[in-house]
Amino acid sequence: MLAKVDGPAEPELTEEFGVTEYPTLKFFRDGNRTHPEEYTGPREAKGIAEWLKRRVGSSATRLEDEEGARALMDAGDVVVIGFFQDLQDKDVATFLALARDALDVTFGFTDRPQLFQKFGLSKDTVVLFKKFDEGRADFPVEEELGLDLGDLSRFLVIHSMHLVTEFNSQTSRRIFSAKILNHLLLFVNQTLASHRELLAGFREAAPPLRGQVLFVVVDVAANNDHVLRYFGLKAEEAPTLRLVNIETTKKYAPTGGGPISSASVAAFCQTVLSGELKPYFLSQEVPPDWDQRPVKTLVGKNFEQVAFDETKNVFVKFYAPWCSHCREMAPAWEALAEKYRNHEDIIIAELDATANELEAFAVPGFPTLKYFPAGQDRKVRSWGGGSQACLWGWCWSGGDPGAPSGPTPPQIMEYKGSRDLESFSKFLDSGGELPAEEPTAPFQEPLANASMGPREEL
Repeated sequence: MLAKVDGPAEPELTEEFGVTEYPTLKFFRDGNRTHPEEYTGPREAKGIAEWLKRRVGSSATRLEDEEGARALMDAGDVVVIGFFQDLQDKDVATFLALARDALDVTFGFTDRPQLFQKFGLSKDTVVLFKKFDEGRADFPVEEELGLDLGDLSRFLVIHSMHLVTEFNSQTSRRIFSAKILNHLLLFVNQTLASHRELLAGFREAAPPLRGQVLFVVVDVAANNDHVLRYFGLKAEEAPTLRLVNIETTKKYAPTGGGPISSASVAAFCQTVLSGELKPYFLSQEVPPDWDQRPVKTLVGKNFEQVAFDETKNVFVKFYAPWCSHCREMAPAWEALAEKYRNHEDIIIAELDATANELEAFAVPGFPTLKYFPAGQDRKVRSWGGGSQACLWGWCWSGGDPGAPSGPTPPQIMEYKGSRDLESFSKFLDSGGELPAEEPTAPFQEPLANASMGPREEL
């Protein structure tokens, strides 16, 4: 039975079941009111139905003979079969628990000796069959340790993906959920034969790095402008390679400008993985008149020079050109700069954080306001940074892939007050402090190109 509750109209129910955002889905079984299961599947009809089927019925098909095994393997591009000599073993329960949530993969299991023999197995093994690449990958069960859910999950994610995946709206979530931190991107124009010829060498370099590096092809002739912008590229620069670590968000470009081949791709990956190659950070050119207006224009190339000047108190707005909240506060920011333009020790500045990256820290949303107080040893140029909640041009809010930005050191303050001239002025006049009763800042937009809107918070 499917049902729905109007949360605001039923506050007692929302409190009882810990509902803090909409929509929230919970699954109740056998009248158990105290421990409903949180829904973790996709939010479309087919995915919801499959999630329910794997809980109401079996999450995997029990196989009795070769005919049944072949029929199951023919049913999907990726099929996982658990071969267990004893179906009462705890490893079988672990296998079935994983199958409940891996909705895009078909699962089966068996204890039949003839099937062990047919597929060349002599011990408990989980086998992934696929209709691409090498066709099969085996995960033997450790006799002493048993089947580890985390290890098996990672194995299935890695081996269920193509050695080389073409990026598009259908593959993006699978790419970002693969739990492989290093993504190698080959940018090509698929309409050009000379570019398509590079795919063979790119693919040839992939097998030794499976699990370490995810190989992805980005077609610059398709609708992938957001990916190009994230790496600071133009379509005419293809063919080219970029590597990004999605945990640190550090990006790397090959040096030397040689042709793209299996050898050059492998060498590029090794220089990154070994730490030999330094990452690059996007920056616009410094405008000739960057300091002529009351609001100073900062870019990646002049940010440290200005913000970390120990003789200045620097108040910086990190914004996005498309951000409505940034536009709303722009008049107050201009008025603030005009008010303090004759204060030699105060600088009011702004930086387009969609076109400029900083080694010191990441910007989690827009607008972000940071205050860099004057004083010797009060300004730190680098403190470990942090990851943006954005994965090479695709960003999320509401608990989806991505990571929060790293901590700001105590010397540098993030402004959380109201975005008006009076509040800004109080903040500056008090040396970077707000009165205790000062209201918190209004809504902050997530990063650009959000593929999902923010969930509505209670």
